[in-house]
Amino acid sequence: MALLSPNPITPVTSGAGRGPVQNKHAVFIQRHGPAEAPRYKVSGCRAAAQCRWREGNMPQCDTGSLPRDGPRGQVSGAAAAGAFPKRVKVVEVGPRDGLQNEKNVVPTPVKINLINMLSETGLQVIETTSFVSPKWVPQMADHTEVMQGINKLPGISYPVLTPNLKGFQAAVAAGAKEVSIFGAASELFTKKNINCSIEESLERFDEVMTAARAASIPVRGYVSCVLGCPYEGKISAAKVAEVSKKMYSMGCYEISLGDTIGVGTPGSMKEMLTAVMKEVPVGALAVHCHDTYGQALANILVALQMGVSVVDASVAGLGGCPYAQGASGNVATEDLVYMLNGLGIHTGVDLQKLMDTGTFICNALNRRTNSKVSQASCRL
Repeated sequence: MALLSPNPITPVTSGAGRGPVQNKHAVFIQRHGPAEAPRYKVSGCRAAAQCRWREGNMPQCDTGSLPRDGPRGQVSGAAAAGAFPKRVKVVEVGPRDGLQNEKNVVPTPVKINLINMLSETGLQVIETTSFVSPKWVPQMADHTEVMQGINKLPGISYPVLTPNLKGFQAAVAAGAKEVSIFGAASELFTKKNINCSIEESLERFDEVMTAARAASIPVRGYVSCVLGCPYEGKISAAKVAEVSKKMYSMGCYEISLGDTIGVGTPGSMKEMLTAVMKEVPVGALAVHCHDTYGQALANILVALQMGVSVVDASVAGLGGCPYAQGASGNVATEDLVYMLNGLGIHTGVDLQKLMDTGTFICNALNRRTNSKVSQASCRL
């Protein structure tokens, strides 16, 4: 993870021991006054039946026996007992974080089709693109065309990444209604990523936050390298808490904690969250886990048990980090939804449509999906 409304969103039910639920509109309105935004809604999940070959000899997957989301799905004893949140908001980052590190430029129509397909899955949040300099991230050079070319459905948020005021202004001009800023808990990573210190990066964000408040645009904050850095190694939980607190205090409605290189374990995730939750309300936290060491789902499970109810993921497990060598993709959205369905946690996401979308983008990129669920569900 790097270069990377009067009508409220349906609140996420709190887990055991959690305080009042917060959402971006409630937090933003409380701090900055009302803003116009559409009412959010979620749809149920449907599973398909047969595995059949599609265009380009790409398989459609058999999910007839997969756990179902919705009232007819069995709710696990853990969820019923309140150990997990009843709902989880899945933030899809594939179109931005998933594609930004692709060596070959992905055609703009493919990006637009990917986002439009994701919009049909029941996802509430789809991170669309990044308004960064093409010099630094050539893959995102078509940000305006993508933003203006997608079908924006009611009830879905399409945030974009904006590293500075110039990027923010360009994003707003292209029609963005929500933006994200990104920092890090590592000095060296921040220097290599956005060419400044942590403190200097926060000063840059202040310009964006001021402009966002004036335009009534919610801002989400990313903190990279929360469980390890490719340059500094282990990052102290206290440092993560410090940066998270500063970004939250600046006005970010939500702080996404990113294990950028995927080195975290359930133990380090628990330690880090324990520190951060002393500074930032758990209802304003999200986790963003890369799966380099195969620990992403285990780390997310720990976060859920601690009350976190927002999780970032990337369709087909796409992703990496241009400034974190060896980092694999984000946790696959398909695998996350499968796990949440099995826990009886509602997401509103249609798993079959999600896997169809993963098939589409993998076909376009000429690669195999990184989703274990999609791999296991296909009769090849």
